[in-house]
Amino acid sequence: MLFSSPFFLFLFLPLVLLIYFLSPKKLKNFVLLLFSLGFYTWGEKELVILILLSAFVDFFAGIIISKGKRKLGLTLSILFNLGILFYFKYSNFIFTNLSQLLEAYDISSASAQYFSSIILPLGISFYTFQTMSYTVDVYRGHVKANRNFIDFATYVTLFPQLIAGPIVRYSEVEIELKNREVTINKFAEGVERFIIGLTKKVIIANNCAFLVDGIFSLPVEDISPLIGWVGVFAFGFQVYFDFSGYSDMAIGLGKMFGFNFPQNFNYPYIAKSIQEFWRRWHITLSRWFKDYLYISLGGNRKGVLRTYLNLFAVFFLMGLWHGASWNYILWGCYHGLFIVIEKLGFNKVLESVNSKISLIYTLVIINFSYPIFRCDTLPEAFTYMKNMFNFSSTTNYEYLNFYLNKEIIITLIFAIILATPIHKKITNHIKHLKDLNKTSTYNLFVNLKIASLFILLLVDYIYISKGAYNPFVYFKF
Repeated sequence: MLFSSPFFLFLFLPLVLLIYFLSPKKLKNFVLLLFSLGFYTWGEKELVILILLSAFVDFFAGIIISKGKRKLGLTLSILFNLGILFYFKYSNFIFTNLSQLLEAYDISSASAQYFSSIILPLGISFYTFQTMSYTVDVYRGHVKANRNFIDFATYVTLFPQLIAGPIVRYSEVEIELKNREVTINKFAEGVERFIIGLTKKVIIANNCAFLVDGIFSLPVEDISPLIGWVGVFAFGFQVYFDFSGYSDMAIGLGKMFGFNFPQNFNYPYIAKSIQEFWRRWHITLSRWFKDYLYISLGGNRKGVLRTYLNLFAVFFLMGLWHGASWNYILWGCYHGLFIVIEKLGFNKVLESVNSKISLIYTLVIINFSYPIFRCDTLPEAFTYMKNMFNFSSTTNYEYLNFYLNKEIIITLIFAIILATPIHKKITNHIKHLKDLNKTSTYNLFVNLKIASLFILLLVDYIYISKGAYNPFVYFKF
């Protein structure tokens, strides 16, 4: 079920809000659990059993740890979560590559056909990481084991962030699971954040997708430098506004129900190094890998060489987390390589030069990697990347003009503007007016903001009424 679908906006969400606020406090988590399971079942049907089983296993793993059998409980949780992740997400990839290797030596492998039919459950990469973080935190003594299964299952299945994050740690909502309050101001903040996220998705991301799909559907041999760079920059905006839009909607929905989910994006395209980019992009995933993998591997405590190996391992696995494909693995290694290069001393060079040069460096490195992420195969990606610098090729302007129409151009202009903290600066300015007791000016800006949000929502509905099917990019991860 998409947040941007009419069914969700006009039926599911109003219904869950109505029943939730009419329910007594002691039943609110149960109401959220039932609707969250319904939300997941809508798209995944019987696979809802898998997420319930995950909640059940990790709930009891936490209790086992709390009773003193710490290694047993942690091992149970890790083996189960990595086991289902391996089976549903990676078994086809592994056995397909293994069968290809065997065929090279004239050895047939029929078992690979079985694994090709396995369905990837929505959100499995997110909820397995989320529940593993819980058991690791219980093991480390950072949180106490939850002994109320309804509360814990609500945390695992909470529909706003269930499919594509943010990856919410138990410690971040532990108190709110037991005791939370929804004020008018907090609910209004949630609605505002949801509308902003919806706008990012249906207006900016979907329009960028029209251009991106057109360019990447071209034979890669026909890609000219102009078309190639337009394609990767448009894809960069598509994936950013698509995923950050989902995160905004998830955070907004959380506020409507009294939860404060962590931020997932902080204007990554203003970063002045690859290290800074990953501190701003998919923040909850980056922190997960840092706290639960990088530190567990030894972090920077075991010498310089081991530090670089740990960093490279983290980005290798981060690429693999995105999908069972050599494209994603190489994409992760590409980012890991530049992280290591910057750690070796290049970061000091970036700090010493003009900030605009550092910004251009980061944007070029990030966007140059997108063909690896977007193309179906590595040969296609390599050809696309090579043609981005093939200045002897000619540009098919007729084709480019068809996709780069006025609506798309306006969208890209807004994408460039909104990729900067301009909205944050305006919001802070409005708050500052209130602090200065400039009531009339403050009220004027507030009314303008409300009117703008209402107009945005109407425009969103117009786009949604077109009925285009554009699932969120990160649903497939």
